[in-house]
Amino acid sequence: MASTTADAGSRVAGAAPEPGLTPRGTPPPLRRADPGPAARLGAPPPSDRLRGWLVTAGVVLVAALLRFYDLGEPTDRGTPVFDEKHYVPQAWDMVRNGGVESNPGYEKIVHPPLAKQLIALGQMVFGYDGVGWRVSAALAGVLTVLLVVRAGRRLTRSTALGGLAGLLLCADGLSHVQSRMGMLDVFSALFVVAAFAALLADRDDVRSRMARVVAQGRVGDTVWGPRWGVRWWRLAAGVSLGLAGAVKWNGAYYVAAFGVLCVLWDVSVRRRAGVTRPWVGTMVRDVAPALWALALVPVLTYVGSWWAWFGSETGIDRHQVGREIGTGGAFAWLPDALRSLWYYHGQALAFHENLTTQSAGAHPWESKPWTWPMGLRPMLYRYADDATGCGETECVSAVMLIGTPALWWPAIPVLLWGLWRAVTRVDWRWTAVLIGYGAGFLPWFLNLDRQMYFFYMMPVVPFLVLGVVLAMGQMLGHSRMSARRRRNGLLVVATWVALIGVNFVWLWPILVGDPITTAHWQAELWLPSWR
Repeated sequence: MASTTADAGSRVAGAAPEPGLTPRGTPPPLRRADPGPAARLGAPPPSDRLRGWLVTAGVVLVAALLRFYDLGEPTDRGTPVFDEKHYVPQAWDMVRNGGVESNPGYEKIVHPPLAKQLIALGQMVFGYDGVGWRVSAALAGVLTVLLVVRAGRRLTRSTALGGLAGLLLCADGLSHVQSRMGMLDVFSALFVVAAFAALLADRDDVRSRMARVVAQGRVGDTVWGPRWGVRWWRLAAGVSLGLAGAVKWNGAYYVAAFGVLCVLWDVSVRRRAGVTRPWVGTMVRDVAPALWALALVPVLTYVGSWWAWFGSETGIDRHQVGREIGTGGAFAWLPDALRSLWYYHGQALAFHENLTTQSAGAHPWESKPWTWPMGLRPMLYRYADDATGCGETECVSAVMLIGTPALWWPAIPVLLWGLWRAVTRVDWRWTAVLIGYGAGFLPWFLNLDRQMYFFYMMPVVPFLVLGVVLAMGQMLGHSRMSARRRRNGLLVVATWVALIGVNFVWLWPILVGDPITTAHWQAELWLPSWR
């Protein structure tokens, strides 16, 4: 049975390869009988469960040490820095008002409440200081690393590559800084990756169940294939997508993208199992449950995230029926609370649509999405030239949002390689990663007049990391390759990983605001666009 180079991770882990195309340079195998539909369903997940969780725990410990290091610093003379100045006071308002913002005088509350409520939880425990308003973000950053380890392990069928994915996310500068800021995007990343990991688990679960159906000879009972009943992992993905939307509305793009991905996977499993009419079977058996799990459940979860607003008397736009909204009309049958919530959403949407460079002025650190894949326009969150402790009379303390160049700069060739694999080799792993990457990146091209910032890439970083690890897995090769080829692959991967680690260490002072000399600060700014 031939094997595909896309499953390099499974060779590293010693798992059985998925059938596919013959790797380049390998003599074609002798013609042999079809191995059967059960074998075509693919390799099972790694069986080293204890080792898998030990590796996960070790990587999560590293992430926690990095994310929580000196978390309360730096501040702007004891106040939040950069866009923390919007969300931290709103979260503190929630602490004092039962989980709802009570500032209806200015239409500046333009994001759903969930992330600010999570920031508020940290403030309730630790108070209104740097630790209090950042601890929830740091925890979200650590949990995202955990999920990336587990997702990477399922994608590559390799515990080692899954652990490497988590370490690379630990060493990414953008993820590191956003995990230490009282802002929203780290929570978006957490729930998006949670949904992705749940869908990967659902894929493996369904293929395992289909293998049992094939083994029992029941796959041909109908031309549509079997029913699956309740798919709990898919429901978990729907809840996670609803929570992502309850942080920022761009979570809706992931609902659409992951819905398409699920349809492709459902068709694939039926076709590979030998179902007579896999597309029709997917439409009949899978689409309706998928719409429930991945469309209705996210909407219900999103609406439920407004629980405090529904229960309040002072929430922004809470009572607009009879004021800005008429009491009659075609939608008079709806509860006043839902109509007022709809009105609020219209006001927030108008704010975002009008937040353009022309109307609001040019922000010194805004950037356009074509600069984001390689991180060509980072953001300066804080700069102080009166710091002390660097060993000289003039010291600088700065926090810059910047992706680790050794990880980000190869992004274009990595993505192009993945696109080639997804199109020419029908590699499901690359398809999944590219859909996740594209859902967080491509929608920003729909309105290029809008003010945009590099931190919008936060939910995309995990998919960049997973793509890099897939590429590294293919560089490592598999057992059918020559020893020399595998040694060379190991050398290239080890060198790349080492460069990422060294690069992260070099950037460390400007990721956490440690005092450095002016010369050191200038040495950190490699490109003119970084200034």
